[in-house]
Amino acid sequence: MTKVDIISGFLGAGKTTFIKKLIEEVFPGEKLVLIENEFGEIGIDGGFLKDAGVEITEMNSGCICCTLVGDFSKALQKVLTEYQPDRVIIEPSGVGKLSDVVKAIEGVKEEADIEIDGRITVVDGKKAKIYMRNFGEFFENQVEHASTIVISRTQMMKDEKIEECVHILREKNPDAAIISTPWEELGKEAVQRALEHGAEIEGILEEHHHHEEEECCDHEHHHHHHEEEECCDHEHHHHHHDEECCDHDHHHDHGPDCTCGCHDHHDHHGHHHADEVFTSWGKETAHKYTEDELDFILKALTETEAYGTILRAKGIIQMEDGSWKQFDMVPEEFEIRAGQADYTGRLCVIGTDLKEDELMKLFHI
Repeated sequence: MTKVDIISGFLGAGKTTFIKKLIEEVFPGEKLVLIENEFGEIGIDGGFLKDAGVEITEMNSGCICCTLVGDFSKALQKVLTEYQPDRVIIEPSGVGKLSDVVKAIEGVKEEADIEIDGRITVVDGKKAKIYMRNFGEFFENQVEHASTIVISRTQMMKDEKIEECVHILREKNPDAAIISTPWEELGKEAVQRALEHGAEIEGILEEHHHHEEEECCDHEHHHHHHEEEECCDHEHHHHHHDEECCDHDHHHDHGPDCTCGCHDHHDHHGHHHADEVFTSWGKETAHKYTEDELDFILKALTETEAYGTILRAKGIIQMEDGSWKQFDMVPEEFEIRAGQADYTGRLCVIGTDLKEDELMKLFHI
């Protein structure tokens, strides 16, 4: 029996960092395979994890949950046959819906001896509130379907803000184990206890969501209006504009007050796919950047909306002095660190309404 762990989390939440911690401290000695699904044309994180001795299958042409269900199934079966791992870690795209990833894995169960050990969602504690409000359909789905929720960046938060974040998450998921202690303070045993608690409710979650799917998730047939209200993914009251963005299986219009971030990006059922809402811009670049250029670029992406709504930017680039830098950016924050030389510079920007021509100019491409 191969155990499967799904490590989901919205863009820039810290999934890769948490996976590294799990590999080094919680699953040492296990034969591990990581299946990574980048949303975008260029995978940046692969080398970082390959150093930890983990085989990586990158699937860069879209999101597991919608466009890649078939390929994902084949990829998972191939991994199981070729490597016969003890454990498979799946890192879905940051804009993937956890429920759809689970569904894709369940689809492989008939042909492979696997079980889902944990549905882990990493949440950026500083951004939870704004992402819940603006990208609720994707963000909430990851929270609601998790067996363990890991809050990242709590070392940068005041106690009352951590409590507020936990409260917001608890409203969406009353059962999951929630890790709110800063990661560097966590020992192996504490992480294991949280994951074990998550594994205990995994069976309950599976049963509950299987029933929910039977009741609610058949997008191929019509529901009566009152059934649609009962089957809405959100089991609590929203403000009116949030109701318009709710994941109902019926027609809806996005009013001027709607903040779901997905205007004009819904199918005729109102069920959004990541590649209809979010855009990925990925390029290779041989340009050698100065420190000032890099600083200007990242400030422009974090502090202005001149290039669209930027949710995530990352890349590895060569500097004018011959060194290599890796950068990571989420709204209002960015980080630059030393990087390994690559065959050329690589960039990836994810967001909504990206202004690609302006990005080309900004990055000197």
